[in-house]
Amino acid sequence: MTQTPTDQTLAPGQARAHFTVPAKHPMVTVLGSGDSLLRVIEKAFPAVDIHVRGNVISAVGDERHVALVQRLFDEMMLVLRTGQPMTEDAVERSIAMLREEDGDAAPETPSEVLTQNILSSRGRTIRPKTLNQKRYVDAIDRHTVVFGIGPAGTGKTYLAMAKAVQALQSKQVNRIILTRPAVEAGERLGFLPGTLYEKIDPYLRPLYDALHDMIDPDSIPRLMAAGTIEVAPLAYMRGRTLNDAFIILDEAQNTNPEQMKMFLTRLGFDSKIVITGDVTQVDLPGGTKSGLRQVREILDGVPDVHFSLLTSQDVVRHKLVGRIVDAYEQYDSRNGSNGK
Repeated sequence: MTQTPTDQTLAPGQARAHFTVPAKHPMVTVLGSGDSLLRVIEKAFPAVDIHVRGNVISAVGDERHVALVQRLFDEMMLVLRTGQPMTEDAVERSIAMLREEDGDAAPETPSEVLTQNILSSRGRTIRPKTLNQKRYVDAIDRHTVVFGIGPAGTGKTYLAMAKAVQALQSKQVNRIILTRPAVEAGERLGFLPGTLYEKIDPYLRPLYDALHDMIDPDSIPRLMAAGTIEVAPLAYMRGRTLNDAFIILDEAQNTNPEQMKMFLTRLGFDSKIVITGDVTQVDLPGGTKSGLRQVREILDGVPDVHFSLLTSQDVVRHKLVGRIVDAYEQYDSRNGSNGK
């Protein structure tokens, strides 16, 4: 795409740019079915007039916004060249990333984020969808202990699970251990019917669901019977040393400080720990302090420990989920509510 900010017909601060789509890429892959992708771009840049003639796209308007549109189409083409399609969601996230680049000394580009494959399984590929998700995934590669902290729907657990399965398949570890505290809103195990395992199962079900997305479901019972994959409540970690393992503690906001310390000190040789949680959704009994809230104060600055913070902008569920998260954060800030 070429930009001509000095065009005599343009007012000061205005620019014009042209982008030619290579013939091997149908225009529908760039503009979307029924121009759906183009409409997303036009809505995001109301100060830019975008026109399409044949395989040439032109943009005229505010110089800074035209430059962003130019970058956007360049990034979209880099993604399309990998064979991965562009979606409305991917375009929106690319725009958000490009707008955040200012002031970042070494920004990752949208194409780098959207084409980073973590795991391919059962006909689908798991990859980060936002800049913070990519940085979270990269941190898991670089550090031994990583905390993924953020609201529901930001991919904290799902991406950690994908990295665990990737590590197992590439023989970086010999087993995966998935755990979470058996504490949920209003319910206690003693009041639930059934055996211990039947009581525990609902708390661990989200971890099983993620596993079924990433591993052939028929092989999961065999892997669990062999101890290659273990899904257990946090209490089962006490007294153990976990070597050659990728260990994930989910819903860590529901640990108390003693449980968090116990879990972290289970770390053995050649192992990796990822701890995920949402400090705004603590379900502990009144007065009990969350171990996830406290641990950041304790371990901040400790080498090989990393804290990845995700926000409502990283929510990859329905768009309304991000707005709901924002609304609750605003309510809490107005009312001085910070959880337990």
